[in-house]
Parts: sequence; C-alpha cells; structure tokens
Amino acid sequence: MALQLFLNGLVTGLLLALPALALTLVFGILRFANFAVGAFLTLGAYAAYTANVVLGLPLPIAAAFAAATVALASLIADALVFERLRARGSITLLVASMGVSLVVENICRFIFGNAARSFDLAVARPIRWNGLRINHEQIITAGVVVIALVLLHLLITASPLGRAMRAVADNAALAAVRGVERRTIARITFALTGALIGLAGVLAGLDRAIDPLMGWNYQIPIFAAAILGGLGSPIGAVAGALLIGVAEEMSALVLPVSFRQIVSFGVILLLLLFRANGLFGAKAIRK
Repeated sequence: MALQLFLNGLVTGLLLALPALALTLVFGILRFANFAVGAFLTLGAYAAYTANVVLGLPLPIAAAFAAATVALASLIADALVFERLRARGSITLLVASMGVSLVVENICRFIFGNAARSFDLAVARPIRWNGLRINHEQIITAGVVVIALVLLHLLITASPLGRAMRAVADNAALAAVRGVERRTIARITFALTGALIGLAGVLAGLDRAIDPLMGWNYQIPIFAAAILGGLGSPIGAVAGALLIGVAEEMSALVLPVSFRQIVSFGVILLLLLFRANGLFGAKAIRK
C-alpha cells in the first residue's frame, strides 16, 4: 500500500508541478503571487470539457484549446487588471488576483452550473505491475508533464526569449536600457503561464470530476509547492510539487483522506516560521 501511495504521490506532484511552476515564473519576473492560479486551472478544465464533450473533439485537441483559452484569459486579466496596478506593489497585485479568481470562478459557475462533469473518454482497465495499479490517466499525466517541463526548460535556458525573461527578472530597468521591454515580457509570461495552467486543468479533469471549486482543491498544495521550493525558483517549484504530492498521498497511512490538505497547510506554516525562502532559497528565474 505504501508503494502504491508513493506512486500516486509522484503523479500528483507532477500534476502540481505545472501550476506551481506558473506561479513561480510570475513571481520571479513580475514579483507578485498570482492567487488566480486555481481559478484559471478550473477554467482550463471547463474549456477542455467544452471542446471534448460539447464540440466532440479528441482530448489532445481539447487540451490545446484549453491551453490557448487560459493563455488568452490570462492576457485579458493582465491588460484589464494587473498592468494597471503593477506600479502599486506586490500586495495590491495579490489582492487584485484574488478578485480575478472570484470573477473567473463565478463565470464558470454561471455558464456550467455546479454539477460535476467529466471528459468523454473510453473506459480502460488499469495496468497491474508488481502489485501496483497504474491508471492510463496517470501515464498520460506523467508523459505530458515531463514533456512540458523539458520544453519549458529549453525555452528559459536556451532561447532569446528565455534570456530576455531572465534579464527582466534580474533587473527590469537595466533590461529596458538594453531594449527589453518589461511590458512585453510580462504579457509573454502571462500567456506562457496561462497555457501551463490550462494544461494542468485538463490533467486535473482526468484525475477528478470537474466542478467550479476544482481549482480551489489544488490552490493550497500549489502555493505550498512553490513556497517549499522557493518562490522564484523554477527547479524548486518542480521539486516542491513532487515533495508535496508524495507527502499528501503518504499521509493517508496515518490520516483520513479528507484531511490530507493539512499536510500542505503544515508545510506552509513551518516554512514561514523557520525557512521563509524555501529549500532553494528563493533563487530567481535567472538562476
């Protein structure tokens, strides 16, 4: 049972890695924690549901549609809210992102209602291997996340866009002197992180029923993962997500399943008390 929980925890951690990475990218470049990450995750799940169930499109196309939808929604939120408040500081932006979260969540509730929904997928038997039960959804999640992480790593470390993003994260004023506009990089960052969150919403929809509060169920673990790894550190966000995923699943050995988010709350509390910079010391994206 412990080995099964560990495997489930790794997959859960991979699912958390994408939104946690999106959260830490926004923090590293724009210096604020985007509280709307959970609501945008829900939006991604509903966008994929619309494409898959309502329009009858295959799930891979529905996933691409969801990523594009949330990327566009993130750009709209930036243009209407965040860009106008950027000069007022990180606390103002954090509070504004809470408002954006409520708006997006209630738009989803208004359009789709409160009933739980799911994707149109063929039922498949899980794979049994050495006593472990591996669902096809877990294989899909692991494969998609690993590919996304590799591509994002290459983008940040080996492309002109990645160098521009690191320059803005390091010193926005100096980057502007070199011709790199923070406004442009901010928009690209929101589009990129929106696509990651939208993709995570699809993977979350494979793991559980889709409802307006789905993103809230991931909100605390996402923040715990990003804080554990060190806000602003992409590698830390992924490592933190894996640790939180495994810790939450393994907690089922000693806690009721409904209480497993206590682990994330506990991690946040302990980090704020003893190591606020996280395991990776809040290394910026430039690192």
